[in-house]
Amino acid sequence: MLRQIAPEVFQISLMPRNSINCYIIEGVLVDSGIRSSYTTVKKAIQNIPVYQHILTHAHADHQGCSDQICDEFAIPLLCHSDEVFRTETGMVTNGYPTPQHWVAMLQQKYWAGQGHKVEQTIVENDRIGNFRVIETPGHSAGHISLFREQDGVLIIGDVATNMNLLTTATGLRLPPSIFTSDQQLNIKSLQKLANLAPAIICFGHGPILRNTDRKFERFVAKCSAAI
Repeated sequence: MLRQIAPEVFQISLMPRNSINCYIIEGVLVDSGIRSSYTTVKKAIQNIPVYQHILTHAHADHQGCSDQICDEFAIPLLCHSDEVFRTETGMVTNGYPTPQHWVAMLQQKYWAGQGHKVEQTIVENDRIGNFRVIETPGHSAGHISLFREQDGVLIIGDVATNMNLLTTATGLRLPPSIFTSDQQLNIKSLQKLANLAPAIICFGHGPILRNTDRKFERFVAKCSAAI
């Protein structure tokens, strides 16, 4: 399902109840779901052409069809330098606290896509159109978020989710520890994002949050108090 969120910002919902999302922002594809997301992502970018593909991080539910999409549409792939190994090899569970856990092994076998060459790495304050790159490590070493100051749109990746990944119930949560390299560092990244006072938050998992009542900042404060 393709849905416009803000000017030149589109959500591609890849599973029921927004369980996995990717986005098109100002002609850039952000993330690509799992391997079997290819057909859905392809249809979306046939409607809204893209010239570049960027990963918030190289986990199986974010890089799944990146190789296929980049090859078919001849677009370059970008990520943070600390995500290059996973992106180029497809060994996406490298960096998980417990890569031999059965869930991680299933993700590697059935969700992860082939590796793909990274054309360019990105760092803090680089620009992707009108969006600013923000380094938000913790969930993975090279996790990045994207923020557009003019209207407060935040692409948050997996620094937080807006759903329970088991029940699919909506609600702000930290990413599961089983897939997160350093949860305390991840919470510090959340604090960094909360300081931006985002207006619209686009998650890798869960529905869009229009942050009119500062719910996001209250959630972050609660997480921060626990560490």
